[in-house]
Amino acid sequence: MTPFKLTDELVSEIEQLIINQDDQQLQGLLKEVHFADVAEIVNELNEDEATYLIKLLDSDKTSDTLTELDEDVREAILNNLSSKEIAEELEELDTDDAADIIAELPKEIVQEVISEIEDREHAKDIVELLRYDENSAGGLMAKELVKVQEDWDVLKCVKEMRAQAENVTRVHSIYVVDNEDKLKGRLSLKDLLTTSTKTHISEVYIPKVDSVDVHEKPEEVAKIMSKYDLEAIPVVDEIGRLVGRITIDDIVDVIREEAEKDYQLAAGISQDVEADDSIWELTRARLPWLILGLFGGLGAAAIMGGFEEMISKHAILFYFTPLIAAMAGNVGVQSSAIIVQGLANDDLKGSISNRLIKEMLLAALNGIILAALLLLFTWFWKGDFYTALAISISLIVVIVVAGIIGTFIPLFLEKRGIDPAIATGPFITTSNDIFGILIYFWIAKLVLGI
Repeated sequence: MTPFKLTDELVSEIEQLIINQDDQQLQGLLKEVHFADVAEIVNELNEDEATYLIKLLDSDKTSDTLTELDEDVREAILNNLSSKEIAEELEELDTDDAADIIAELPKEIVQEVISEIEDREHAKDIVELLRYDENSAGGLMAKELVKVQEDWDVLKCVKEMRAQAENVTRVHSIYVVDNEDKLKGRLSLKDLLTTSTKTHISEVYIPKVDSVDVHEKPEEVAKIMSKYDLEAIPVVDEIGRLVGRITIDDIVDVIREEAEKDYQLAAGISQDVEADDSIWELTRARLPWLILGLFGGLGAAAIMGGFEEMISKHAILFYFTPLIAAMAGNVGVQSSAIIVQGLANDDLKGSISNRLIKEMLLAALNGIILAALLLLFTWFWKGDFYTALAISISLIVVIVVAGIIGTFIPLFLEKRGIDPAIATGPFITTSNDIFGILIYFWIAKLVLGI
């Protein structure tokens, strides 16, 4: 199969077909195109063209297309659809995707859309999902799943599974519940096929099954599914009743969104933004950290001003200021990045003190190697051993301190419930720059006896 490639020629052809209202040609052109690729096309059209295309194509394709669209494009299209048309799209979606779209609609039309959904059970499930916090397993789960009761025999189980599977896009697992819908375990398809039809499910199901609480954070669900290589995981309520399941495609979205957020925090962007957002939104996201950097730079300048006399006598110290600041920032970011990654993957072992000691020793080793190279270079360049020694000793101390700060701050933020990813960005760089320059000139002053 040749991968789909969006081209300007294809977009122009579709735009022209829309202008000519050549519906038959449009439907033929997009008939075999995957819904995710259709979404790429729709994202390139203007509002009227996008709405025309969504109304033209069958709901079984356009419903999935809507879930793949950029949020602003989807919002514009939904504003141009009637409540009945939106309801028709939602009927083709799994409950979790339908609930996500419903949550984006203006409050005044939500009830209208829900009332237009003909499948009342589907509508009921959507309404139930809307009650959960979007940042929880309940807000992430879908209601579609296959479950059987432990007191059924195999024959009844197969009949019930056939009926339930009609509403499930992909059957990952067969869950076993009791008469009160409490999760008891899972059923192996192999055991089901090789067991007598009169055997009760209670005799063959597997009692061990991983599950998550309905209020669990999506990030924690992602960790569990990643650790145990799960394609789906059941969700239970406060008393252990099976209320839904979360599938791997939803978890991939969570992981991607979390990675994007952490990347932006590390780059000094304080809120979730995209390249197409307005200048004002982008400015609001970037400016706070730039202001922090400005104050950090002013602080560093003030520190250097306090050593003005020493700098005037040993101008060479001034030349190495950018190197010291850069090394402090780089080491701090490296240390914090490792810690943040460990926290994200939940694989940090041992106490904080052991972690700090390990990082201090690692930083000291790196610092000594780099300082030796710097000592030789500066000594041969300027022929002043004591000045070269002062700069080199400063580099070792700066690197050790930067490593400790880069390790401690993410752990401290994690304990305080703050996203530790913030520590890999300008926050850690600026703090290490200030400490680095202060330590640099202070040690140089001691070594040179000024």
